Amino acid sequence: MSSPATPQRIALTPGARRALDAASRLFYERGIHAVGVDLIAAEAGVTKKTLYDRFGSKEQLVVEYLAARDERWRAFLAERMGTAGPTAAERVVAVFDASREWAGENSGRGCSMVNAHAEISDPNHPAYAIITGQKAWMLSLFTTLAREARPAADYEALGRTLMLIHEGALVAHGLNVFPDALGAAREQARSLLAPP
Repeated sequence: MSSPATPQRIALTPGARRALDAASRLFYERGIHAVGVDLIAAEAGVTKKTLYDRFGSKEQLVVEYLAARDERWRAFLAERMGTAGPTAAERVVAVFDASREWAGENSGRGCSMVNAHAEISDPNHPAYAIITGQKAWMLSLFTTLAREARPAADYEALGRTLMLIHEGALVAHGLNVFPDALGAAREQARSLLAPP
């Protein structure tokens, strides 16, 4: 089965920006299915008609919410990795440090992509490609860093292991399973990349 194409994005007017900001906050805090367009319009101070004129559907609002969050995460991560040490192992640790910082500031309820996937599992939903694309991008990043850190090793397996540690820590953080799950994951990643 082929994956859906990357959904189209829209240009945001000031009213659309307010609606997206309100929708983003509400979707993350309450869940996508639990939030209706009436509440979004009321929170944004726009009419329901304006919301539909700008976005066309609630699905497009979900697309914009997830795509914008992914863009912010990627920029945040690039900045943090840009100040990391020169080795691939240091850049891997920087990913975990960035996730820890991001989660503390932006993700008290866990990963927005994981949360969205719990509600959107249909590959035909226009936001599905954003959710799965973000995770595929993270796997590619970890695999690239693993190849640079351990070129003689099975870097694909190491990249998958780093991804599993990272994603597990995100879920543990979101569920508040134990304190500082991302810090613990960081130390696990560091030990995997320690010189033999």
